[in-house]
Amino acid sequence: MPPPPVLELVVLGSGGPGAVGRASSSFVVLLDGIPRILIDAGSGAFARLGETKLSLDRLDRILLTHLHIDHSAELPGIFKARAVASRGAINFHVFGPSGAGKFPSTKRFVDLLFGKHGAFAYLADFSAPITIVTTDIGATLSRTRKLQTLLAKDGLKITAIAGHHDDAPSIIYRIDYKNRSVVFSGDIDAAGLDNLRSIADHCNLLVFNTVVLDRPQSAEALYTLHTPPKSIGEVAASAHVGALLLTHLNPAIDQAHDDVLASIHRNYAGPVTFAEDRLRIAP
Repeated sequence: MPPPPVLELVVLGSGGPGAVGRASSSFVVLLDGIPRILIDAGSGAFARLGETKLSLDRLDRILLTHLHIDHSAELPGIFKARAVASRGAINFHVFGPSGAGKFPSTKRFVDLLFGKHGAFAYLADFSAPITIVTTDIGATLSRTRKLQTLLAKDGLKITAIAGHHDDAPSIIYRIDYKNRSVVFSGDIDAAGLDNLRSIADHCNLLVFNTVVLDRPQSAEALYTLHTPPKSIGEVAASAHVGALLLTHLNPAIDQAHDDVLASIHRNYAGPVTFAEDRLRIAP
């Protein structure tokens, strides 16, 4: 039996907020075949995680791109599933954006869920002792495009940079492991694309949230939140990424599959895959 890929991605949720048959945004990253990192936890991810039969024994790092419901709602269920699958103490390390406007910081969000007076405070010692360490990442755009290193240990490096998703503070993540790399755009509009180019430079796989069609085929208001296919191709080409995985899909994107692909390929010559729930892909 061949060894597992050193870095592998499992799509738990390839859809968006609509109830259209796909789970909402969520991914698990496997290192040497072991599930270690969860990126986002959108609605439906809990059920998809069970369907994959992945072990939760060492899933201990959670990267939240932003705190919209379709990216964070399943966190309690996944935490509890991890707890009941373990006998020893659990140490979760949660990373996410700082707060602004209507959005709490990730620390506040996690405290509201699991803190001493949180909605699910009982979980701290329900099945296994749980410690949660939460780190807020600055989500304000700046001209310096400063990358933040969240972890650098045992060949694993996780870096982050501010994204932009209208009024929702958002973060872009990059995971590097044994010379393989994957970048998660999160939901992103035009204002965040320079930061995305910076962090995605020469990555093996760019996971790009693909929600709108090229203008004027989607509602104009959506372009203040998301990036159209033409711009996706431009970013992928200028960042010299190895491959694209399109996710956060909806029926409009599904129905325009060929047009979306053609638009991206006007600028980007690399392979493009449309995500499905439970898809496994090795960057």
